[in-house]
Amino acid sequence: MILNYIAHVFRNPDGTWAEPHSLKDHLSDTANRAEFNAGKFNSGEWGKALGLAHDAGKGREVWQGYLKKSSGYDEEAHLEGKMGKIPHAIHGAKLVEEQYGKEIGRVLSYCIAGHHAGLPDWSGAEGEGRASLEFQLKNDQSIKTIDNSIIKLMSSARPKDIPWSFEQGLDLSLWIRMLYSSLVDADFLDTEYYMDHERAGQRGGYLTMSELQDRLYDYIKYLEGTSANTKVNQIRREIRTQCLEAAKEKQGIFSLSVPTGGGKTLSTLAFGLEHSIKHQLDRIIYVIPYTSIIEQNADVFRAAVGQDQVVEHHSNILEEDTTPKVRLASENWDGPIIVTTSVQFFESLFSSKSSQCRKLHNIARSVVILDEAQLVPVEFLQPILETMQLLAEHYQVTFLLSTATQPAFKERIIDGEQFRGLKHIKEIMGDENKVDLLYKSLERYQVYFPESFQNPSTWEEIAKELQEFEQVLCIVSDRKSCRELYMLMPEGTFHLSALMCGQHRSETIKTIKQKLSNKESVRVISTQLIEAGVDLDFPVVYRALAGLDSIVQAAGRCNREGKMSEPGRVFVFVPPRRAPLGILRKAADTTCNIVARNNEPLQVAVFEKYFTELYWKANSLDSKGIIELLQPDRKEMGIYFRTAAKRFRIIDDSQTKTILVPYGEGEGLIDKLKNFDADRILMRRLQRYAVNIYNDEFTQMLKRGSLYEVSPGIFTLRSIVEYSEKIGLLVEPVFDPGGFII
Repeated sequence: MILNYIAHVFRNPDGTWAEPHSLKDHLSDTANRAEFNAGKFNSGEWGKALGLAHDAGKGREVWQGYLKKSSGYDEEAHLEGKMGKIPHAIHGAKLVEEQYGKEIGRVLSYCIAGHHAGLPDWSGAEGEGRASLEFQLKNDQSIKTIDNSIIKLMSSARPKDIPWSFEQGLDLSLWIRMLYSSLVDADFLDTEYYMDHERAGQRGGYLTMSELQDRLYDYIKYLEGTSANTKVNQIRREIRTQCLEAAKEKQGIFSLSVPTGGGKTLSTLAFGLEHSIKHQLDRIIYVIPYTSIIEQNADVFRAAVGQDQVVEHHSNILEEDTTPKVRLASENWDGPIIVTTSVQFFESLFSSKSSQCRKLHNIARSVVILDEAQLVPVEFLQPILETMQLLAEHYQVTFLLSTATQPAFKERIIDGEQFRGLKHIKEIMGDENKVDLLYKSLERYQVYFPESFQNPSTWEEIAKELQEFEQVLCIVSDRKSCRELYMLMPEGTFHLSALMCGQHRSETIKTIKQKLSNKESVRVISTQLIEAGVDLDFPVVYRALAGLDSIVQAAGRCNREGKMSEPGRVFVFVPPRRAPLGILRKAADTTCNIVARNNEPLQVAVFEKYFTELYWKANSLDSKGIIELLQPDRKEMGIYFRTAAKRFRIIDDSQTKTILVPYGEGEGLIDKLKNFDADRILMRRLQRYAVNIYNDEFTQMLKRGSLYEVSPGIFTLRSIVEYSEKIGLLVEPVFDPGGFII
């Protein structure tokens, strides 16, 4: 009988056994939690069915014996034959198909079969195919041994209705993944509640959206009382007012087209809070492209609403920088304000792993703010936009696309072909004419394009021009160009590129800001990592030919605060080396075409032409075939969750290797790694002292003896002399006397 079955056991700290976790209680409580989670998208009865069935495979005498013997809870437990790992998930998956029929059961079986191992593919080749749902269902003969009391418990929970009529494409697979999220989070939280009451008690307890809004208003009042009443600050207030007005409208997809320096961070937070109160939404999720700016924005949010109300979820966050409650909330995004990266957000939406999918149901009933929306990766644009549209239509998600260069995401016809973009986007700042007036009112610089795009400048020529200015920023499109130009600059010039570890870059940017504030001489050579959101304010900026959006973002570092009596100057030049192959080169070529055809290429209306042409030039807006993998076939409802997740990688780490560098505290942390096993906390700390290089660069450094394996699969520099305090990791041997001084 189910009353006698147990789901989990564990020992107390004193070595005694705690009261076993009843299987009946676990199924019932998980069902209640999953029902609540899925109820946010009108699928509560499906969540309840999943909760009741997910551990049905534990309701077998053989599994009970396995649990008791393998845990040591009952050493006398009877178990025939050699004890190995005995699965339980697939038995519940097969049971729901037999109990509810394939049409309902197949949806549930994907979730139940994968609630530990991850969402499976429907079928696959021999070997990996053994993990497929098709193979497991065909080869499972154990459901006949599941106790009848569990089957009876499930019989009354058969879902009756689908929440909406599903369309072709990603509609059904996204719904299954959201149901899966509802289940795995419910399962985890119920198990945690049994295993660790104290940990479970630290979750939740956040302020309401109205309370957070009060805190924001107090913070804005303080800022306005301590800031000069400049023209820029007046315009920022007007933008925030329009955001608050737009927030009162019905849910949907909004855009906020505001020039760099227009105060988007606080304006979007004001929109998110007002919109959440109006529509009784649960949270605001900020999606930011780079970890280099995520900390900067999160600091603003914490200052505005409080340390414990902001959950950062990205690779660079350190445990000592957060509270236990915030760390727990990062697991499932159960907090009022989530700050994360576009990699984390979009890869989670297409993931098959339970750990990544736990949070997805908490995206429902939220405001999602895409900062620098133009940086959504073009090669995955089609599946991303389709998923965004589905979230807006069926999961009560409002999107706000925030950027100075609004991408062409609307549905349209491009050269006779349908571009399946977003169906309705409402611009907060008004029509095209009003947005143009806003941009003109915030003009703080003049952009100068070269007379001809056919005549490249030499690095020597650019270096000579840069030396004519005391404060100047020059941005190029690749690391090699950055280093070559830097080597031609005088002593005291700063270098910024991804060959510097995160800690090194942060410290360098801090020094640059201080010198700018003190009106000292400061020249900077940087890759494009500085373009999106880094608050620097130079009187003169140079930008190597790139995409029109990159040029505008670079210009946003020029006279940012509008304090100069004359406009700042931005010079676009043709570098001796073309932009790297792929989308960067296509973006640069598109800019040449746009500038040649338009007298005012930086007008707002031109951005749409630029992005439309760029998307048309792209080889594919779904280069990995994600939609085909996740679109179910009609015969078996076959979906390939695991393969799609493997292919949906915004950062393709198969092409790169990570090197740990002995910069600053990194040297001591690497020594700890030599002497102790790599634990999670140590590896998180070491991420601040890591540099990613291409596989061929890694091979080159390995051959010349520059690297050694400090821990299995983890490499570090053999000598500190190959990490320059000025330019970072010396991938190629370079004679740089300053870099070799210890």
